[in-house]
Amino acid sequence: MPPLPIIVPSITGLARNNYKLPVSYQYSLGVQQALGAKSVLSVAYVGSQARHQSDFDETNLPAASLLPGLVSNSSNYNKVVPFLGYHSIRLAENEANAHYNSLQTDLHTNVRNDLQLQFGYTYSRSIDPTTGGGNGFDLDNVSNPYVGWRYDMGPSIFDRTHVAFVNFVYTLPILRNADPGFMKSVLGGWELSGIINMQSGAPLNITQGGTTVCSVVPNCSNRPNLTGSISYPHTVAQWFDPSVFTAPAVGSWGNLGHNALRGPGRDNWNLSLFKSFVFSESRGSRLEFRADSFNVWNHTQFKGDVNGGGISTNVTASNFGQVTAAFDPRVFQLGMKLVF
Repeated sequence: MPPLPIIVPSITGLARNNYKLPVSYQYSLGVQQALGAKSVLSVAYVGSQARHQSDFDETNLPAASLLPGLVSNSSNYNKVVPFLGYHSIRLAENEANAHYNSLQTDLHTNVRNDLQLQFGYTYSRSIDPTTGGGNGFDLDNVSNPYVGWRYDMGPSIFDRTHVAFVNFVYTLPILRNADPGFMKSVLGGWELSGIINMQSGAPLNITQGGTTVCSVVPNCSNRPNLTGSISYPHTVAQWFDPSVFTAPAVGSWGNLGHNALRGPGRDNWNLSLFKSFVFSESRGSRLEFRADSFNVWNHTQFKGDVNGGGISTNVTASNFGQVTAAFDPRVFQLGMKLVF
């Protein structure tokens, strides 16, 4: 009977000495001011602090000085870890911190009796240690277990420095003062509404593929080195300049910050036209017609974020830095609803 190989097990457990209850502190301070008889302006500071956030940390690690040799020859890895007989000992820990700060403004106004308008703008910054692949989930692996969760501190996946919106409802004045009749019933009473969303780009998490230190160290991920200033040509073939990223030294982690780059922003306009044809006011019976247009100007909007993809972010990929996807082009939608 041939000798059987010895299987080296791995363990996932709970770090009972580093598992405090997660805490979130939220606070805000705001003022409101009437601007004339028909407008209200609101300005607020909104922030939060999170403590003892969860992650997975690899603890059965060899000395860092041994890693270059282990990348070249991984067969000795299980012989130089502190706890012999185990490959990976991954512990769930509540140890990380995060924070969010923002200036939020909002303006409500009735420009005229037939036009309602709202404008909002938020200037914000959200920082957290979204570990591993940067997908925003808790209990992700710490990318560099020799440094810990601080290696993964960077912009949150939902961080948008600038976010603005405008929405309005406008009752078209066609035949508003006409006598009741067929023409007013058909051509009068139309409402036009719109939502305009504008926001700056989402974070991008650049990864280092190929043979890296994570080919031997379990439950980790690697990022490249940054060797120059990041520039953004903002073209389909080159959203950012890929030439300033290089592979880290064998057995080490890259110095590029977590979510250090930004993808494309968005400028999206949606318009709707609505009309209600009343059959009987006493019974409330009516026919509602609605026409919607999404991305009404058919403006090309490139994708690019940590979760949604849209830009190649793997340094070793042949299309690294290129735009690979876009949001939907203009879409029309018609709808009718009978209420009786």
